[in-house]
Amino acid sequence: MEPILRPAQMRDAKKIHELLMECSAEGLLLPRPLGDIYGQIRDFKVLEAEDGTFVGCAALAVIWENLAEVRSLAIARGWRGRGYGNRLVESCCEDVRALGIGRLFALTYQVRFFERNGFSVVSKDLLPQRVWIVCANCPRFPDCDEVAVVRRVDGPAASPAQS
Repeated sequence: MEPILRPAQMRDAKKIHELLMECSAEGLLLPRPLGDIYGQIRDFKVLEAEDGTFVGCAALAVIWENLAEVRSLAIARGWRGRGYGNRLVESCCEDVRALGIGRLFALTYQVRFFERNGFSVVSKDLLPQRVWIVCANCPRFPDCDEVAVVRRVDGPAASPAQS
């Protein structure tokens, strides 16, 4: 049976944090403090198997009137390669469409995954300064090694400079 996609609840925060830390240790994404997850729990969706096994998560952050970000996309090791990451990205796209936001971006190490999901690589210089306010708290700032990718949610992928 397919895992259930649902909004995250407070009881999920520690599971989200544990998954993100595991994926961070594998070099798949950057870690997030547990306090950030509690404070942004409403931004998260989770995938949960019928038996309660935590499968994955993703957060959607609205950045500006025409731009949102996929954050903390992670799938548990035994569940990868089955399309669940794609399912979480599409859920974010649905939410972005419902909000009337035209573009979705991510800062990622998993460029091929995002390209297969309709994103295009762009220069980080094209992202608005508001993105960098969040980045300023990152231990890797200003030497960010993540790649920026953008997708138009109402059509083909486009650069952030396009509207």
